[in-house]
Amino acid sequence: MQVRQLLAASLGLVAFLALAGYALDRAFVDVASERQRDSLRGFAENYAGIVEFARDDTLIPPEYPPDERFNRPGTGLYAAVITAEEQWYSPSAQGPQLPELTMLEGGQERFDGPLPIVDSAGAPGEVIRYGMGFVLVRNADEIPYTVYIMEDAGNLPQQVQVFRQALWRYLGVAGLILLLLQIAVLRWSLWPLRHVIEELKRVQRGQANRMGELHPRELQPLTDSINALIESERQNLEHQRNTMSDLAHSLKTPLAVLRTRLDAGDDSGLREEVETQLRRMNDLVGYQLGRAASSGHKLFAAAVEVEPHAEQIVRGLEKIYASKGVICEFDIGPQAHFHGEPGDLQELLGNLLENAFKWARSRVLLTARPGESAPNRRPGLLLAVDDNGPGIPPERIGHVLQRGVRGDERVQGHGIGLAIVQDIVRSYRGELQVTESEELGGARFVVTLPPGL
Repeated sequence: MQVRQLLAASLGLVAFLALAGYALDRAFVDVASERQRDSLRGFAENYAGIVEFARDDTLIPPEYPPDERFNRPGTGLYAAVITAEEQWYSPSAQGPQLPELTMLEGGQERFDGPLPIVDSAGAPGEVIRYGMGFVLVRNADEIPYTVYIMEDAGNLPQQVQVFRQALWRYLGVAGLILLLLQIAVLRWSLWPLRHVIEELKRVQRGQANRMGELHPRELQPLTDSINALIESERQNLEHQRNTMSDLAHSLKTPLAVLRTRLDAGDDSGLREEVETQLRRMNDLVGYQLGRAASSGHKLFAAAVEVEPHAEQIVRGLEKIYASKGVICEFDIGPQAHFHGEPGDLQELLGNLLENAFKWARSRVLLTARPGESAPNRRPGLLLAVDDNGPGIPPERIGHVLQRGVRGDERVQGHGIGLAIVQDIVRSYRGELQVTESEELGGARFVVTLPPGL
């Protein structure tokens, strides 16, 4: 991951420097070219100011040029003034074969090049040429003429070459510094992630039980999810082990009774004893399997609507308890969703509603509301089941919630329904409360599930 990010960032940096270098190079060439044009234009305007014509309109050569280089051959700077009748060249133009010159209209400019020439030594060369047309008005007569200034083209490429060498040298140094800085920033920014990886390796090797708590805010949801997964798996494993241990311990007594009766060789009442013990073992197996079925849940399960499952359960209970004529009312909010296994929701609703139908005289109320919420977490859930039965005295609430204990021994059942509810609520890190129903007067069972990951 670090190598891929470094490679991608390096490619982006190289592309950026290349584009920046190209843009700076073109800008320098344009500026240098414009600067050269302005320089040649200045010379042309100076020559136009010192050019004079005789009475017969013949050109009088300028005596003092704007730059001494125009008087010395081989300086690479040339001047020419042409009219319709004659042409004049500066002393510096003696020797080289310059491009052919043409007249320009008054106010017209021409900037072109590089144009080929042959220098005084017979070697090929190039010049940059600037021309401007002028019109001298004298005694109602107009004398058109054109001033050309030419300069060896080697000066501009030489300047560009020097600039390019300096530009790419500095860009290379800047790129190297930025690359090293980028590597340092990348390592610093990925250090928390490497720390998380090291912690996860320690958990895998068994050197730690869970991830640490001090992590950057961006990685906190990840570490919380990993801790929740580790804790969930640990609880599931412990729950399965406890279930098998409890099942083995529970079956040991009935099997010992049967073995004792068989060893005694007394056949009287053996069938009845076998039926009794088999029924007891069947109840124990059903109890332990129900307990195992309620263990664990998916951490990232989709939201499950409460009302459809509640309606299905209530329809079945109304048939079972049709003789009592119990009516179940719903108060379910539209945003109330259960984030977990649909089977867990059915176990919760089924056991709570069956318990309410069993003890209610005529009315049961199911309430479902969204619970507490937290940033970047799915909302919690509040489930409440009220009945208008006799209720549960506060001192007996803890006793009733114990496994295998029934509120009334005369009422049929195994006494594990509420225990299963407790196991499911505990697996979702929720809370089960039993109070008196203010609205119906009987018992009120409230399940509060916290915000999930």
